[in-house]
Amino acid sequence: MEWEGLPKEKRRFAEPRELVVAQDGTGDYTTIAEALEAVRAFMDFDVKIYIKKGIYKEKLVVPSWVQHIELIGEDVQNTIITHADHANMNHMGTFRTYTVKVEGNYITFRNITIENNAPRLGQAVALHTEGDCLRFINCRFLGNQDTVYTGVEGTRLYFENCYIEGTTDFIFGPSTAWFEGCTIHSKANSYITAASTPKDIEYGYIFNKCKLTATAGVDKVYLGRPWRPYAYTIFMNCELGKHIVGAGWNNWRDAKNEKTARYAEYHNSGEGAKADNRVKWAKQLSDKEAEKITTVNCYNLSKGWRLFE
Repeated sequence: MEWEGLPKEKRRFAEPRELVVAQDGTGDYTTIAEALEAVRAFMDFDVKIYIKKGIYKEKLVVPSWVQHIELIGEDVQNTIITHADHANMNHMGTFRTYTVKVEGNYITFRNITIENNAPRLGQAVALHTEGDCLRFINCRFLGNQDTVYTGVEGTRLYFENCYIEGTTDFIFGPSTAWFEGCTIHSKANSYITAASTPKDIEYGYIFNKCKLTATAGVDKVYLGRPWRPYAYTIFMNCELGKHIVGAGWNNWRDAKNEKTARYAEYHNSGEGAKADNRVKWAKQLSDKEAEKITTVNCYNLSKGWRLFE
């Protein structure tokens, strides 16, 4: 590529299509933040940022004017972005605790671990999303309470072959998000999801072909509780471990939520999938109902998101 022959200090003005981040100085930048600074605003072409193995102690924001980029780690186990803010530090509150916040649209993360390494002293977000058409492929999200916050209604997120762990409400928010073939790991007796899907949004969280696991000794975990009344969450074709309680779902201490929350299951397996004692206000889908739940319908892909590229 033409820009590759330029001195490093001039590359940020050359509209590069590929950048390399390496802590040892062998790449174009030593921090991910610097590489993001090099990306031109509102691009009409794709940029790939390759991130070499290392522990990157950064609190990152992918701003709204950065679009059409991929951040690609060298090794998911050893390419780690980590920070340790939590809600009870300096009255920070939940929504400023993120390790990585993604405001831009059409962003993809691959082979990267995003971690909030704070102790269990309050909410501590690893990933905070606000952009639309975001993909996370073969990534790990490590934390405790509130690990993944899908922060804006109507935005579309896709997680494939990811590992997500946490204690309480560790996947939460109003976005539409599809989780395909992911491992969802509970570290405490609590709740996995806390969707806040708006009433007028048709789809919220869909977990398909996922595996629900737990730390030894954890034996009372709910699939979800409604952060807002019309929470939408479905588990289908998933393997549910024995840590999932028979009731399955919780109304967050408000019986009125039972009339509005949109909770469902379909064709799950494992000890935690038995429907005999499920709450009566959660639904077991028929084959016909389940057929309608596809990524095309969920995301309205006619709008042009090239999901599987």
